[in-house]
Formats: sequence, C-alpha cells, structure tokens
Amino acid sequence: MNLAYAYPKSRFEPAVLIDLNARAERERLSKSALKGFFALMAAWKLRDEDARELLGGMSSSTFYEWKKNPDRILEVDRITRISYLLGIYKALHILYGDKLADEWVTLPNTNPIFAGRTPLSQMLAGGLLSMQTVRKLLDARRGGL
Repeated sequence: MNLAYAYPKSRFEPAVLIDLNARAERERLSKSALKGFFALMAAWKLRDEDARELLGGMSSSTFYEWKKNPDRILEVDRITRISYLLGIYKALHILYGDKLADEWVTLPNTNPIFAGRTPLSQMLAGGLLSMQTVRKLLDARRGGL
C-alpha cells in the first residue's frame, strides 16, 4: 500500500523554470529585457541616475551605451532586477489605471513597508530584496489580499 501523498490531477502545469546561469538563456532574454527596462523607465519618468541604480549601479557611459545598443548578454543579477521591475510594472497596470500605475512608484506610500517613503526610494535603498518585496506586495494585492 502506497501511503505517499500526491497532488490531485490538474489542468494547470507549473511553469518551467528558466536557468539564468545558462548563457544561452541569458543571451535569449537580455536584449528584450533591456528594451523593456528602458521603456519602463520612460513610462515611470525616472531620472537616469535612478535607472542606473535600479540596474545595480553602473557608470553613465555604460548606461548610455546599453541604451543605444541593448544587444548584449546581461548577468543574472541584472536580468533578475529587470524581471522584478517588469513584474511590478505589469501588476500596477492590472491594479490601477495607466496614469496612476505609472506614477505609483514615485508617490509617497503609507503602507508599513514604505513608511511614508516612495516605492522608488525603498527600491533604491534596498536593492534587489526591496524590489522583490514590492513585487510580492503587488502580486498579493492582485490576488485579493
């Protein structure tokens, strides 16, 4: 008698995880990730200094080169950062109208996570982990929590 627990059959399959350590995957994703990032920065009307910091910090010359020519292979950290930011962008546009969705990151927020600061300042101060927290908050709101 098999006493192992099993999940019931479902029509939903878990998403296949992408191995960002594989160069081929990063090569496949990098150009579109950077294009999406620069479009997101324009929609949010962020300063280039803030955009550079959200990418993990870089010189302005490198940033402008990337902006001019996004055809490159990004490191795992930068793809992960961009992924969180694009997820935040998507969640905001699901939750709010376009105007508020694009302004939300620069508006003061009373949620205890932000303590009156803007989500942008929180992400700039806390880096990748803060981006993850903001993404989780918005995904929870999308789920009705």
